[in-house]
Amino acid sequence: MYIHAGKYKCAECGMCYHTGHHLSRHRRSHSGEKPFECIVCGKRFTRTDHLVRHSRIHSGEKPCKCHVCEKAFSQSSHLHRHMRVHTGDKPYKCSLCNNSFSDSSTLRQHKCHVHSNRRPYDCPYCGKLFKINRELKRHVRIHTGAKPYSCRHCSQRFRWPDQLKRHLLKSHNEGSWSTCNSCQKKFTTNRQLKQHLLRHEGVRSYVCSQCARRFFTARELKCHQLVHLDYKQFCCGLCSKNFKQRKHVLRHFRRCSAKR
Repeated sequence: MYIHAGKYKCAECGMCYHTGHHLSRHRRSHSGEKPFECIVCGKRFTRTDHLVRHSRIHSGEKPCKCHVCEKAFSQSSHLHRHMRVHTGDKPYKCSLCNNSFSDSSTLRQHKCHVHSNRRPYDCPYCGKLFKINRELKRHVRIHTGAKPYSCRHCSQRFRWPDQLKRHLLKSHNEGSWSTCNSCQKKFTTNRQLKQHLLRHEGVRSYVCSQCARRFFTARELKCHQLVHLDYKQFCCGLCSKNFKQRKHVLRHFRRCSAKR
């Protein structure tokens, strides 16, 4: 293992540093100490430069600008990732198939949803199984009605972070839209924009294992796969009729409530 040269040595792992400051900063990786707190949201950090970078979220400062489309970012890593929209670079290759992706998170989602059948997380309310814990936590809100995302300008609360961001954009003019350079369609998040760009590229990377239909996003594939299952997880609160998909029960609920 590579050891830094220097006279200040960490007693935990043996790493050495040239200054006591760097050693003190390194020790926080062992202790978990986060002494630097954001005065706006209370989030804490181990390093001051991480706090400064985070603070740009609240201040709106975006010093990193794209020279192609003039879109600005608060972090250089975000700009570097954005540039792949223009270059078409897809450096993250799936080791199990021929698909390539522009960022590592999309590759992880692809492997999880396409190449893995393991579902270790089950819902305590309906028994539905999930591949990752984050999906289970999101799903449980359907049963509990929890709305953990609150607006700092008014009393409104939201179930999903995308709903809060859209509210801030439309109601309080806070933040910036993610805009498609090809058709000028606007999106709340960069994730939605990236999924939209796949439609311009014609890339359908997500394949149904039951019928071989192909889809642009993991979400579309997931919704489609419900047609192959007998399980109906969504129930109308007025007539107790069950549905496979959330959009279907919402549409039914509007009709059902109008008749009463």
